[in-house]
Amino acid sequence: MTTQPSRRRFLTQSAGLAVLAAAGVTLPAGAARAAPASAGRLPAKLKTSLNAFSFNTAMTRGRDGNGPDMTLMDVLDFCAQQDFEAIDPTGYYFPGYPHVPTDAYLADFKRKAFDLGLEISGTGIRNNFATADATKRAADVELAKRWIEAAAKMGAPVIRLFAGQQEAGVNREDIYGWMAEDLHTCAEFGQQHGVVVGVQNHNDFVKNAAQTIKLVKRVDHAWLGVILDTGNFRDNPYPDIAAVLPYTVNFQLKESPYGKDSDVLIDLDRFVQILVDAGYRGYVPIETLTPEGTNPDMRVVIPRFMTRVRRAFARVG
Repeated sequence: MTTQPSRRRFLTQSAGLAVLAAAGVTLPAGAARAAPASAGRLPAKLKTSLNAFSFNTAMTRGRDGNGPDMTLMDVLDFCAQQDFEAIDPTGYYFPGYPHVPTDAYLADFKRKAFDLGLEISGTGIRNNFATADATKRAADVELAKRWIEAAAKMGAPVIRLFAGQQEAGVNREDIYGWMAEDLHTCAEFGQQHGVVVGVQNHNDFVKNAAQTIKLVKRVDHAWLGVILDTGNFRDNPYPDIAAVLPYTVNFQLKESPYGKDSDVLIDLDRFVQILVDAGYRGYVPIETLTPEGTNPDMRVVIPRFMTRVRRAFARVG
């Protein structure tokens, strides 16, 4: 097995340890180690991005329920208008998903993003590596491989995968075993194509920092990390965010740390301080969700949340 990548190792060995202590996370004896000579030389660098799932309703059933009224190309225009630095185009919204789009479409998408001054911060698919059905897992590994190739073609540095939902009566340790094997296979393929594989804490098989870190350590591959979903560490969000940060390769920053139906807003100053103290350098894509029974205008909701995020970046970062 390969070692952790340099950024995760850097974070773990230096500022990340201070963040965990400040957040109340207890490290086992012997966990601390000498920081490398480069520790602390680079300040945090936080780049804005929009996860396309924010426009899920508009790109599926539309605000009037009669079909899509936006495409991914429209989301590119929106991101440019709102001065995002990047876009995270979820795979579901590409033509023909779960099949990968044509090379021509990927090239057109990549060129339009370039013309608008936008980077592509990542992409993502649906998969389930928690199922006991080995045939289904194998099919999802192949799905991930096809989309890793698509990510490479459009210049997305990270692809987001799920762990999956645990089935009743299936032993968790058995799931960890085959899930780690499948994710390792994906990470190997990702390395071949220059695409980092990130597994998201999606409130499914992994619900907290300990479970997430255990999975990453079982995979033990330099091209496998975590897509840190700030809305799905619901029992102890801020300490869990700090604990998982050394393994984090991208984000989904949600409006609430307690799920889409919660009225409790994330403490953005506290969140950004965790990132700054750890020296995180990378994208922080936001993802706004639609609470059950509502149909808000996301063209209003997204800029409102992004304004809060940018103010926190300015105050803290």
